Amino acid sequence: MMLLRRATLVLLLLYLSCSAQSAPPEVARRIEQQVRVVYSLPPTVKINLSALKPSEFPNYDALTITFDGGEKKQNREFLLSRDGKTLVRMTKLDLSKDPFAEVMKKIDVNGRPTRGNSNAKVVAVNYDDFECPFCSRMHQTLFPELLKEYGDRVVFIYKDFPLAEIHPWATHAAVSANCLAAQNKDAYWEFADYLHAHQAEVNSEKSRDGQFMVLDRLALMQGQKQNLDGTKLQTCIKAQQDERVESSVREAEALGVEATPTMFVNGEKVDGALGISEMRAVLDRALVRAGEPVPAHSSSASTGASQPASK
Repeated sequence: MMLLRRATLVLLLLYLSCSAQSAPPEVARRIEQQVRVVYSLPPTVKINLSALKPSEFPNYDALTITFDGGEKKQNREFLLSRDGKTLVRMTKLDLSKDPFAEVMKKIDVNGRPTRGNSNAKVVAVNYDDFECPFCSRMHQTLFPELLKEYGDRVVFIYKDFPLAEIHPWATHAAVSANCLAAQNKDAYWEFADYLHAHQAEVNSEKSRDGQFMVLDRLALMQGQKQNLDGTKLQTCIKAQQDERVESSVREAEALGVEATPTMFVNGEKVDGALGISEMRAVLDRALVRAGEPVPAHSSSASTGASQPASK
């Protein structure tokens, strides 16, 4: 009995050691050659192979290949045939989950100003930059025309993604807009409408301080128009606390947002400033998926052309 137990333990250890073994040196060399060519990797990028692990596919082991560029690393999953002759890159899709719904779960819209039907089944979340010219074009596409067409069945929500590296006053504008939103959603939207239509008014000021002064003046004027608490608004604008803006940026980056405008319509990603006809197609598709009726479209309405996103 003792001999049988020892034999079983030896076999188990052998199995465990085999399941964690590395690819043979010659196979590893061929893998590196193929991967460098297929992915056009520069010589400075190192390739590291993980130990082999059993996979769910017969005659294949799982393998993680790390592309190490120093400051940035990328891990990619592969399958290696047991005979060492075939390397397979596969994307496994879980058909039991709705990928669009999974995206929407990652977007926090609590407390954000809305336009349209707040109870709508279709939610359009736009990551916006107040200084971005393409965002201005997208804003003019959405409001007022598409809001009039879809406002009873779609809710539009803006979140912040200021490209501070190339748009020096975008973060300041976003913080001030959030100060307005904290008291009144209409004040937020009217400020957003004005800035997207009059970016040149801010850009005409050559100094950074001058641009900030224009933004502060516009925000305070909007507060007066909406009868907001002026002292509270002025304190908020002066403090320029950007935690909410930075949180929105981190959220967007986790979703793969790299440029503005980037919109998610019930989880479907829309890059760049689309024209009206293209934006209608996206919204109509989301309505159909949600089981909602599509509005009638005016044949005389302008179509517009899509524009690239700002990076």
